[in-house]
Parts: sequence; C-alpha cells; structure tokens
Amino acid sequence: MSFLHSQYVAVVALLVAVLLWSSSFIALKIAMAVYDPTFVIFGRMMLASLCFLFFIPNFKKQPIRKGDLKLLVFMAFCEPCMYFVFESQALTMTSASQAGMICATLPLLMAVAARFILNERLSRKTLAGFTLAVCGGIWLSLSSESTESAPNPALGNFLEFLAMCCAVGYMTVLKKMTAHYSTLFLTAFQAFMGAIFYLPLLALPSTNIPTVFDPLAAGSIVYLGICITIGAYGLYNFGMSKLPANQTTAYVNLIPVFTLFLGWLILGETFTSMQFIAAALVMGGVILSQDKKSGKAKS
Repeated sequence: MSFLHSQYVAVVALLVAVLLWSSSFIALKIAMAVYDPTFVIFGRMMLASLCFLFFIPNFKKQPIRKGDLKLLVFMAFCEPCMYFVFESQALTMTSASQAGMICATLPLLMAVAARFILNERLSRKTLAGFTLAVCGGIWLSLSSESTESAPNPALGNFLEFLAMCCAVGYMTVLKKMTAHYSTLFLTAFQAFMGAIFYLPLLALPSTNIPTVFDPLAAGSIVYLGICITIGAYGLYNFGMSKLPANQTTAYVNLIPVFTLFLGWLILGETFTSMQFIAAALVMGGVILSQDKKSGKAKS
C-alpha cells in the first residue's frame, strides 16, 4: 500500500511540475519582453540560490561520492546552463505555445537514452504511447500560426529542440543521482551552478543590463526563480526518483497542451478546434505510455 501511495504522490508531483513548466514559457515571454534574456535567467537562478542558502547546513551532511562530482556538474551544465541558453533565445523568435509543443520530442529522445544508458526496457505499449503523443505534438505545431511575437518560429523551434537534447543529458544523469542524493540537494546544485554559469555572461557587451523597473517583468522573474526553479524542478526530481525515467518523461507531453491553454488565457495566443483534437492525442499518448512493464532494468 505504501508503494502504491508513493507512486500516486509521484504522479501528482509530476503533473504539478509540468503545469508549472508550462507556465514558465509564459513568464519568460513576459520577462524577456522587457529585460535581456541573459539577465532574466541569471535573476531566476540567483533568486533560487538565495532561497537554498538556508539549507546549506543540511547539504554539508550530504557527502559527494567519489566520481559523482563530474556527473553532477555535467547534469547542471546540460540543465539549467545550456538548456536555458537555447530556450531563452528560442523564446525571442517563436511563440510560447510553439516552444511548448517542441517539448513533445523529449520523451522519445529520453526513451532511447533510457534504453541504452539506463538499461530500461521499452515495451511496445509505451512506444505506441510515445508515438501517439509525439504525433499529437507535431499536429499541434503544424496547426499553430505565427504571430508578431514569433518573428522566426522555424529557428526558434530548432533552438528549443536543442534545449530538449540538453534536457536528455540532464535527466539521464539525474536518474542515476536520485539513488544517492536527496531531491533538495540536486535541485539546489542546479540552481547554484546556473547562477555561477550566468554571472560572467552579464559582463558580455551583448547583454543589456536593466535601467528601468517593470513590476510585471520583475514579478515574472520572481515567479520563475521560486515556483519554477525550486518548485517545478524539485517536484520533477522527486517524481523521477520514484518512477522509471521513460515514464516520468512521458508527462512532458502534457506541456504543449497546458502551454496552449495558458498562452491563450494570458498572452492571447489563439488555437483552433483541430488543436483541441491534437491535444487529446497528446493526453491519450501519455496515458497509454504508462506501462508497468516498461522501465524495469533488463537482466
């Protein structure tokens, strides 16, 4: 019973995490309409790092095993460091809705990585679910229209795809690290590394340091730092520690659906009845992919 309860809690954590991640595309668009993308990402990482300072005494009790430091650094380099290099630029060229749709490619990328790196079994049912969800995500993308806020959606979507490739590196290492380190420690490590990585980038000539204070944009950075960097990553890391990697990444397919709705509700981005059907395919694929036979290590 406790095992089933743990699985249900993990599922709820993953659903809340992807909902928060979906809202991050909206918050990023709002913040970057006023502030430089590099400043926005540094701000969210620094704010999250400051929140984690209170937990440093607990982190000192978490010894890092020999050989794990380079893996932890690689994990954080993939995400948030390089991930946000690509995603922040992507969101200056494409819409929040389309960027969210590109996330549908992540589960298939991760499923392949989990099969060959984590030695997780990939059942036909899970593969069928992934395929259905990705088809729904592609359909969503094809049925979306360019807007004034998306001057170069093709390049923006490609940069978002590169961000997804970075996410695969992060999730692959994360799955290994959750067996030895707490969710709080791993989330904090990402935040600290992100702040360190982006700090020198503020000195680049191409980075515009803010000269005005915009309450909405500043509030978006605060939301990104606390609710997304701490909340979403913390919840996802927890879910990853309880379920197989190729099942947890399936929930990422819900991001296009949530982002479409939030983009319409907050940014006024529109979607059609065909996109409703495509969204249903995505959700159906996520449900179908949850096969208990998948994710078990091959003997």
